[in-house]
Amino acid sequence: MKTIVTLTRNNDFRRAYTKGKSFVGPLVVCYVRKNRLPVTRVGITTSKKVGGAVQRNRARRVLREAFRGLSGGVRPGYDLVLVSRGKTPFVKSTEVALHLTRQLRLAGVLPALPSP
Repeated sequence: MKTIVTLTRNNDFRRAYTKGKSFVGPLVVCYVRKNRLPVTRVGITTSKKVGGAVQRNRARRVLREAFRGLSGGVRPGYDLVLVSRGKTPFVKSTEVALHLTRQLRLAGVLPALPSP
């Protein structure tokens, strides 16, 4: 399994917010932007609207674990910013992974399922 490269610079997050395409779901908002690098970088954020520090940390952990299961199939060359929503800390990572899979397929970052 390859390691997940994280976004750390505020400039990279801002670029994803302003120039990236957003895909909104009930549990996560995903911003996608091409980055001209041979790797996909991921940033995870949580606003104070989600709750206190415990809920925000749980939301980030759930998002990180949900993405970890999908990271093997993600195409390289993208910046992804995953933003948690209010319900995120109260659900399991498997449910978040289902929503995240749907959004990343719409974005073209995950390959579509083969037709039977």
